[in-house]
Amino acid sequence: MKSYIIILLIVPFSIQLNAQKILSKKKAISIALENNYGILLAKNSIKIAENNSSIYNSRLLPTITANGGINFDLSNSEFELQNGTTNKISNADTKAYNASIGANYLLYDGNGRKYNYKALKETHNLTELQAKETIENTYLKLFNVYYQIARLSENIKTIKEALAITKKRLTRAEYQYEYGQANKLEILNAKVDINNDSINLINTKQLYTNAKRDLNIILVKSQDITYKVDTKVSFGLFTFDDLYSKAVANNIVLQQQEKNISISKLNIKTNKATLLPTVGLSTSYGWNLSDNANTNTAFFVQNMNYGLKTSVNVSWNIFDGGSSKTRITNSKIMLENQQLVKQQQTDNLKSILQNTWDEYQNKLYVLRTQKLNIQTAQNNFDRTNERFKLGQVNSIAFRQAQLNLLNTQTAVNNAKYDAKLIEIQLLQLSGQLLDVEF
Repeated sequence: MKSYIIILLIVPFSIQLNAQKILSKKKAISIALENNYGILLAKNSIKIAENNSSIYNSRLLPTITANGGINFDLSNSEFELQNGTTNKISNADTKAYNASIGANYLLYDGNGRKYNYKALKETHNLTELQAKETIENTYLKLFNVYYQIARLSENIKTIKEALAITKKRLTRAEYQYEYGQANKLEILNAKVDINNDSINLINTKQLYTNAKRDLNIILVKSQDITYKVDTKVSFGLFTFDDLYSKAVANNIVLQQQEKNISISKLNIKTNKATLLPTVGLSTSYGWNLSDNANTNTAFFVQNMNYGLKTSVNVSWNIFDGGSSKTRITNSKIMLENQQLVKQQQTDNLKSILQNTWDEYQNKLYVLRTQKLNIQTAQNNFDRTNERFKLGQVNSIAFRQAQLNLLNTQTAVNNAKYDAKLIEIQLLQLSGQLLDVEF
């Protein structure tokens, strides 16, 4: 009956574990791209930049205005003619109507509008690159947490196996004590080790749960944590020279700086355009109607005129006190600064890439070495376990062999995910992170 109850307790738990869905890396990326707040804000910034770079914000189109009005005048007048006659007009009303439509267009401004329009387009491109950098950084955060969950899930599995072995050891010690083959100390040691393994398991499970919540924040999804992650890890084949050449061409920071340089060049041309004359065209069509009071003094009872007016205006600010010259000089200095920043970033990129590459190679070496160690630790534990069963080694030696195996298994997990995270950093530095299929 007791065994039946245990089975009833275990089966639902097993079903729950099997019911947990695998949250693949590809699916996690898809959710983040759709929901992450930082990415959504970056997308809205792109929309704003796109609106700003529209031709409607370029001053390249004409302006058209329409006007209309009605004036009403009611007045009393008194006047004296040359023959001495005096006339009075009371409550004389005058009505005036007007309507017009006009257009103004700047024909030429030294091409300042053209260069400004190109600068707006480059600003839009720069904003897209900034959004791309936001997505890359979100990828890094996502994978850091995702692989932390994978790391902890495998560590939990390893600790559970160690705990199961320690529990069997306790059972063995209790049997041996019952038949007088072992002292009480063996039981106490086993219980202490069980407590230590249980505490380790509880702490690791808590870190595992916390990591899942951290991932949910990045994905902006409900706090449902009943899912598992993919623990499979594969490594790409890279060479430093290939990574560096791609980094120089595709690194997102360098690309942004290149856009800043282009914008600075266009700003110089825009400022130089202020030294040239401007030519504007104005045209309008108007209609006016004046309806005077029907008195003997009004020369016209009604007057109406309409027609088209066109004018061309030329303006040249020959000297503005030197402000244009100052702006041009400063914009040239800004261009020089942007070029210096680009060179500095290029030099820093090579150094950072080299350091990251060296660290990547070290992590791969550690992983290979730890895999060899785990074989040795497993063999050592198996032999120690056999000798422990035969009573040839004590529980202290057995526990040490068990801990060596546990630590080596944990080290392999850590080395595997550490190496993968550094590989992702290399992909970001070389501008390939968003193009890789995960």
